[in-house]
Amino acid sequence: MSNTEIQLTRHVAATPAKVWAVLTDLDAAATTLTGVISTERVAGEGYAVGTRWRETRKMLGKEATEEMWVAEVDPERRTVVKANSRGADYTTSFALAPSGDGTDLSMTFNADPGKSTFLAKLLMKSFGGLGAKATAKMMTQDLRDIAAAAEAA
Repeated sequence: MSNTEIQLTRHVAATPAKVWAVLTDLDAAATTLTGVISTERVAGEGYAVGTRWRETRKMLGKEATEEMWVAEVDPERRTVVKANSRGADYTTSFALAPSGDGTDLSMTFNADPGKSTFLAKLLMKSFGGLGAKATAKMMTQDLRDIAAAAEAA
């Protein structure tokens, strides 16, 4: 089964530094992102490669908690966050590019079923469209929330 990838971009009327500050403030994520119910830091301080946390969101009517970690950091330019759940690997990358009076913030989500069980792969294939739509909706809201916080800073 192939990977699922979704990419969205939003212009933010704020400097890359302000967008970066909002994007990397893990401790404020539940306040900033309307889709996040809670976060719990597991390892590391601040925002650096290896920092880990558990994030609880509500998606498709159910709460789900996933452990995530920072895999790459290029301050004010790019970061990559990873997670693994039930054999599938998830990668979310954010790219910041100065643009006119602000920043273009791109978010790319990639789901690789990897070594998921046959049943999990079958469910991903059967409900992939629904899951992709829900994920795109969540990503759109996250970008909206990040923009609002950065523009208010």
